Amino acid sequence: MDFSNPEQLAVFIDVHSELPREGPGNQESTAKALSMVGSLPDEVGILDIACGPGMQTLDLAALLPNSKITAVDLNEGFVTEANQRVQAAALTDRVTVEIGNMRSLGFEDASIDLIWCEGAAYIMGVKNALTLWKKLLKPNGKIALTDAAWLKENRPPKLTEFWSDYPDMTTIDNRRDLIKQCGYKLLGDFVLPESAWWDDYYGYVFLIMSIESED
Repeated sequence: MDFSNPEQLAVFIDVHSELPREGPGNQESTAKALSMVGSLPDEVGILDIACGPGMQTLDLAALLPNSKITAVDLNEGFVTEANQRVQAAALTDRVTVEIGNMRSLGFEDASIDLIWCEGAAYIMGVKNALTLWKKLLKPNGKIALTDAAWLKENRPPKLTEFWSDYPDMTTIDNRRDLIKQCGYKLLGDFVLPESAWWDDYYGYVFLIMSIESED
């Protein structure tokens, strides 16, 4: 999908409106990724990029009770929904949600302990994201993100064709190499379980599409 195309962006936002998450993930996977991050400051400053409606933002706040989280998303509707969730969870003292563009984040260099991005780095390309966001990290700062990758060498032709529109699609080994090339030390990785795709994402997308098709 070309997010610079207003029509395609409008379709994306329409399909994703009122979803629990804007991409694959669940609390268990967030917790597992967080366990691989290693040591963090007692009062950790987190930047959640492309937070969507904020489900993983709240998970991070629960898993790291001493954290201060700034969550950003380019879509005003998602930001409004995330703020509503933060208020309902009584977390406004620790979590701030605001409009922000992942390509031009207005944060000082070396000011963030942990950058989090679930299912959205592909929008600007993983290499661009890792390169641009690195300057925001404090010494020994960490980045955690999710992205699609090939798990097998032998793939059905139709599947290969389907993913041909995503120029960043590559193997896990190539993604690991890219991380090192961008000047990071890989602390760990894992494949998201099927439940992380279906429970709060695909299942809801298909439900919405089914409801809309009845009109």
